[in-house]
Amino acid sequence: MAGSAAASDQSLRGSVEVGRDRNGVEMILLRNPKGATVEVSCHGGQVLSWKTERGEELLFMGSKAVYKPPPHAVRGGIPICFPQFGTRETLEKRGFAMGRLWTIDRDPPPLPESGMTHVDLLLNPCAVDLKIWPHNFKFHLRVALADDGSLILVSRVRNVCRKPFTFTFAYHAYLAVSDIGEVRVEGLEICDYLDNLKGGMRSTEQGISLSFDSEVDRVYVEAEGVIEVLDHERRRTLKINRGGVPDVVVWNPWDKKSKAIADFGKNDYKRMVSVSGAAIERPITLKPGEEWMGRLKLTLSLSTKIEESSSKSGCSTSM
Repeated sequence: MAGSAAASDQSLRGSVEVGRDRNGVEMILLRNPKGATVEVSCHGGQVLSWKTERGEELLFMGSKAVYKPPPHAVRGGIPICFPQFGTRETLEKRGFAMGRLWTIDRDPPPLPESGMTHVDLLLNPCAVDLKIWPHNFKFHLRVALADDGSLILVSRVRNVCRKPFTFTFAYHAYLAVSDIGEVRVEGLEICDYLDNLKGGMRSTEQGISLSFDSEVDRVYVEAEGVIEVLDHERRRTLKINRGGVPDVVVWNPWDKKSKAIADFGKNDYKRMVSVSGAAIERPITLKPGEEWMGRLKLTLSLSTKIEESSSKSGCSTSM
């Protein structure tokens, strides 16, 4: 990034550098004291990169991704999907927030993550937004990088108009994996899910862990507890903690559908899985003056649980 400037108020715990991308959009680079980094764009408030202190990328970005100016969104990282995720309403499937220009919030509301290396962004609706979704709001987003390398996103949506409004939401996280065939997702057992490949048919997950051998597009409803994504080849586990986003979307387009995704290369589907914290099944309604908060925390660990999961492979379900 060009023209970077460090934020002095966080220099003791890390650094925050602000620059611009090739389209002139502000970009923010967070770096914690150990050298882990997170890259955030004001284009969509989107996290584009999350790297360990060793420089290992933990988020997936399509190999053919093209960084066009707003309102065009890029496929990868963690897009913010608001005020819609899915096809229940008439808006775009992933909402409009990911295609808008956000601003750096100089006067953010207080949050517990204030001691971490972080940046605050703000989205206010523009005239186009109010035409297609006539509700005035303020969307505050904090992206924080903890000393242990965890990535934390906190969204706060406030109703600043005179009537209630309802929305759905998702942190559409694209996670980088070694090979989708070597990946298992745990923590969704006995959860009801809506299968979007079967017209939203409701079923109950029976397996201890989920493995992949074909296209997957499911919404796990009110999934409680920590979700874990185990990558056997890289011998690592990504833990997903959520607050205010009770549903979990699990998605991989597989080979046939990925060919129709412009940002995807031929075998990109093998290198990613999307496991998203969301609020879909029960849309959120805010009365005038009310505020909603949704939190996502991603933590990487190297764990012996990989071996434990392998010993249970006979109990897993292939989708």
